[in-house]
Amino acid sequence: MNKERIKVFISTLPLTVVEAMAKIDSHASDAGILFIVDSSQALIGCITDGDIRRWILKGGELTASAEAVMFKNPVSLPVHEKNRAKSIMVEKSITAVPILDSRYRIIDIVILKEISNASLSHKSLKGVPVVIMAGGKGTRLYPFTKILPKPLIPIGDTPIVERIIDCYVEYDINEYYMTVNYKKGMLRSYFNDLSPQYKVKFVEEDKPLGTGGSIKLIEDKFDRPLFVTNCDALIRADYADIYEHHINSGNDITMVSALKNITVPYGVVNSGVNGELLSMEEKPTLSYFINTGMYIINPETIDLIPADTLFHMTHLVEKVIKSGGKVGTYPISEDSFLDMGEFEEMKRMEQKLNIISEK
Repeated sequence: MNKERIKVFISTLPLTVVEAMAKIDSHASDAGILFIVDSSQALIGCITDGDIRRWILKGGELTASAEAVMFKNPVSLPVHEKNRAKSIMVEKSITAVPILDSRYRIIDIVILKEISNASLSHKSLKGVPVVIMAGGKGTRLYPFTKILPKPLIPIGDTPIVERIIDCYVEYDINEYYMTVNYKKGMLRSYFNDLSPQYKVKFVEEDKPLGTGGSIKLIEDKFDRPLFVTNCDALIRADYADIYEHHINSGNDITMVSALKNITVPYGVVNSGVNGELLSMEEKPTLSYFINTGMYIINPETIDLIPADTLFHMTHLVEKVIKSGGKVGTYPISEDSFLDMGEFEEMKRMEQKLNIISEK
């Protein structure tokens, strides 16, 4: 790895948690890690996206120092042992190993995905059902959706819904339910012609029932928690970890939430009594977690969905909370959520998937 590329994996303190998330997102790989060095460039710690997620789930602030999150004894290798990197990563289930000189300075970084076709294996989710909500008209993508249903709009040369399913296929999932309405015949025809190795069962709405109401039409009974997802967003995360988090947390519903950073394009003024100026902040960034439209729900929650009624997943979330159930979140980074709801977001998705250049 050349010196310029190494720099994107390295940072110094002071650094906030949200800044660390942004730096991890900037990587061109799926290493999901940031190495922290001191003023002499010696390695003093590392932060992974998993470390940040656990911090957030414990109620940690995004504005907290990354030092509170970082692991202070990261795995590393001296130059003469660089050939051990692959075996160390596989053994310890880590994605990257820094190579250090005699002063503990990083002179190379070995990334598992880049040196081996066999990345860290996913835990199998075989038998877990997935419901894909694909009945909407996609009005924000008009006039494309005048011709095609939103799920079949291509990202590169592959429809978005196929890309979404491919993410689940990596975890051995082969059972999919697709709720359809608008241009449903085209969706059926596409998958009939595709003849995939997995099974897609179509659930047809006679009228719009919302993102939650259509689930009630599924006749099969589920005996385990299931994924429910929109048809217009890709989630780049460890689906097995999301599922395990749902089970271990005892949630009735787990909502996958993504960080969203919004920069105010003006100088913000803070004033006190009688308009006295207290401070100014130039173009501050506000950070929030947003709903990605991906959930894991327990089968029992489906009983709370009214039949033949327009009902959204957010309504189900509210109903579960009101009935004393437990709703949790699973936070992911900003660039782990790729949405194609609008044209500009489609371009961003293609760039992040390396389908088109960023020019």
